[in-house]
Amino acid sequence: MLALAAAMDQGRIPGAEIALVISDHGTATGLGPAGELGLNTRVIARNGRSREEHDRETVAALREHEVDIVCLAGYMRLLSGYFIGAFRDRILNIHPSLLPAFPGLAAHKQVLEHGVKWTGCTVHFVDETLDGGPIIAQRIVPVLDDDTEETLSARILEQEHQLYAEALALIVGGNYEIVGRRVVIRCGPDLK
Repeated sequence: MLALAAAMDQGRIPGAEIALVISDHGTATGLGPAGELGLNTRVIARNGRSREEHDRETVAALREHEVDIVCLAGYMRLLSGYFIGAFRDRILNIHPSLLPAFPGLAAHKQVLEHGVKWTGCTVHFVDETLDGGPIIAQRIVPVLDDDTEETLSARILEQEHQLYAEALALIVGGNYEIVGRRVVIRCGPDLK
């Protein structure tokens, strides 16, 4: 979230602004810095409610602030069909692997256990599947022989901060179309 805010401040995501930062945990790390940046923040606690009950309140808050695009960052729960339907093809998520490989939790651990030589990060649209929506952008990161979950995570996080801003700029600019499960980039009037 802070990397996206910095990218917007630097003009790398033209036409975008953060309308609201929401967390389901009042102690979320990003809430304090978001408030210091003058961003609107809101905590919408789950309080034992069903996923859809919680998501209905979240969607109402997003609509109240006229949000067009939802960017998930560190949101570790699946969204309800209600939420996805309210923002169909307008919810972005970042995942620390080259999807469709290693979806879900503990991606770095999965990567190291499988002994792959390359991993990375993926920005994708959110749909009803776990980390399975159409892929917007990916960045490759090598897996080093002496990597730990921590060292690999740190190198991927650097790329995530850059990639998420680039992908969001693309979506805000509207230079794409979703064709089946593919996000096709339109490069100009003469190029498909």
